[in-house]
Amino acid sequence: MKATEPGQAPRRSRTTFWLILLVAAAPVAASYFAYFLWRPASTVNYGELIVPRPVSGIALARPDGTPFDLSALRGKWVLVAVDAGSCDAECERKLVYLRQLRLTQGKNRDRVERAWLVSGAGPVAGVAARFPGMLVLRASGPGLAEAFPAPRAASDHIYLIDPLGNLMMRFPRDPDPKGMTRDLSRLLKASASG
Repeated sequence: MKATEPGQAPRRSRTTFWLILLVAAAPVAASYFAYFLWRPASTVNYGELIVPRPVSGIALARPDGTPFDLSALRGKWVLVAVDAGSCDAECERKLVYLRQLRLTQGKNRDRVERAWLVSGAGPVAGVAARFPGMLVLRASGPGLAEAFPAPRAASDHIYLIDPLGNLMMRFPRDPDPKGMTRDLSRLLKASASG
């Protein structure tokens, strides 16, 4: 048996101590790095997630003038387009996207509603007739812009309201239909409600 030098045992103990401390602290340091400093370049979703917030403060009415409250749609996923009553070609394209997106959900299509919120005056009967089953609601008052946030205008997007009545996602005006379908399919699959 070899005799140890007097200062060798404490040095080995210190080295062992620092190695154990390093191994124990590495996962914590890595988690802080990953959470605060490293951001993935891409996300899974196509649509832009919005901090969920209840949609309220909008005076809505059906075309015949009867009041309508969006809370009546709780329990359903609601695709929303906000446009003027004149409904130009881009508006009609968005309404087609809403219809097609709902139809792509197959057996889950009954869990999805479509709503066209009409801002301003203008006849809506002709457009509404081409999209049976879609809710056409006239929006009045200043609450529309606050309820549906957008960098420029609410008409630049298609919005998604969750079954709890919270606005949670928006898509661009002229979206990629496959991306929208993928997002909605994932949400319907993961959601027990709606």
